[in-house]
Amino acid sequence: MYEEAQVNSSDNESQQHAHVVSLFALVGMSITAIMGLVGLFNNNVFLAASLLFASFVYFLGYVAYKKYNNIALSSAIILYSLYLLMFYLIYSGGVENTGPLWIFIVAPVSVFIHGLKRGLIDIALFVAIISTLMFMPTDIIAHANYSYEFKLRLLFSFLTVTFLSALYEYARDKSYQHTLELSKKYQQLAHFDPLTHLSNRRDALCILKREKARFIRSKEPVSIIVCDVDHFKKINDQYGHTAGDVVLIELAKIFTDNIREQDCVARWGGEEFLFILPQTLAKNAHIFATKIHRKLQDHRVTYQDKKITVTVSMGIEQLNDNQSIDEIINSADKYLYQAKNSGRNQIFPKF
Repeated sequence: MYEEAQVNSSDNESQQHAHVVSLFALVGMSITAIMGLVGLFNNNVFLAASLLFASFVYFLGYVAYKKYNNIALSSAIILYSLYLLMFYLIYSGGVENTGPLWIFIVAPVSVFIHGLKRGLIDIALFVAIISTLMFMPTDIIAHANYSYEFKLRLLFSFLTVTFLSALYEYARDKSYQHTLELSKKYQQLAHFDPLTHLSNRRDALCILKREKARFIRSKEPVSIIVCDVDHFKKINDQYGHTAGDVVLIELAKIFTDNIREQDCVARWGGEEFLFILPQTLAKNAHIFATKIHRKLQDHRVTYQDKKITVTVSMGIEQLNDNQSIDEIINSADKYLYQAKNSGRNQIFPKF
């Protein structure tokens, strides 16, 4: 359950990222299309054709996400077509040499799409290329001519926007990681017992419902064991509640060390534990319970140089079609009470 919650959180972040990328593709497609039409109206055919082509590329980026669900391809198309458009606007000057003013959208888009580290690398390459374009002498390659002061101020302003974009992305990522850590903590509190680190009652019930559904489909047997620590109140009274906690922690370790990968042991409440054993008949669950008894027979829990003898009583029940989960647990509880009433340190039913 905990791992599923982590995956869901990561999926939500990816979906939000994908939605923003698709929105940017739509906005970029619309703006460049409008600017291209304005260019046609002003008889600037080459600029208009470039802008309309850029609009078509943004459309392809949108299709890559919506039709093929390929967010990586969509992001690459959008980002690098943006870079190429900026290179062209700087090279040509755009309308009245105002083309370079559009480069300020590059920084926030880069760090958003590729993250802080790779985004800054992309921006560094972008700055190197536009600097080469602007400062290259026009007698080598003909291009739009800008004053030296304009070029310096443009680069300094762009680097300032880059710094602010990087700072925002860093803060956003830290905030997301903090939220993720809080989510992990709350998921653990919701599904795991903080003392023994076993599944808690809520998580165990979810697992039981899942195993019950699987049993109905496959008819493979599932057994449960309700386990109770004998004379636990006496342990608390004689050695203190901290000693009782130590006993529960050590029992939890013994239990988890002896179950299979597909099994589950949960802290059912207080000094009670619940074992969920898929693909296990009741008679085989009894064999497992006997194994646990043998493990505890010669085991002593050490607390403040004192050796505490611990025994457990167990009640076993096998899932069937006619009983609800509550009825199955109640049946296992009845067998547990029989084990208690028979002198404790017992397993019921007998096989």
